Amino acid sequence: MNPIYGLNPTGDRRSSMEPVGRREEAAGFKESLAQTVREIDGLQKEANQAIETMAAGEPKDVHEVMIAMEKAGISLRLMVQVRNKIITAYEEIMRLQV
Repeated sequence: MNPIYGLNPTGDRRSSMEPVGRREEAAGFKESLAQTVREIDGLQKEANQAIETMAAGEPKDVHEVMIAMEKAGISLRLMVQVRNKIITAYEEIMRLQV
């Protein structure tokens, strides 16, 4: 028997032939993706707060507001592109014939 397949970390036999560590990798990817979404959301909130502060008439440097807006916009566009690549990869995997 291949030592990579058939046993989970507790030593119990599995019914599937899933490699050990696959679930941990999936959880790691999921958490990494969730963390990235939270960071991008934080940038969006920062930009909105900067805009509201400036619109309220409080002294705020226009350059800082524009930089915050650009950071948020670039981050969002990057996340959308990564999402598109993930979807394309998933669709290609689904088209594979086994």
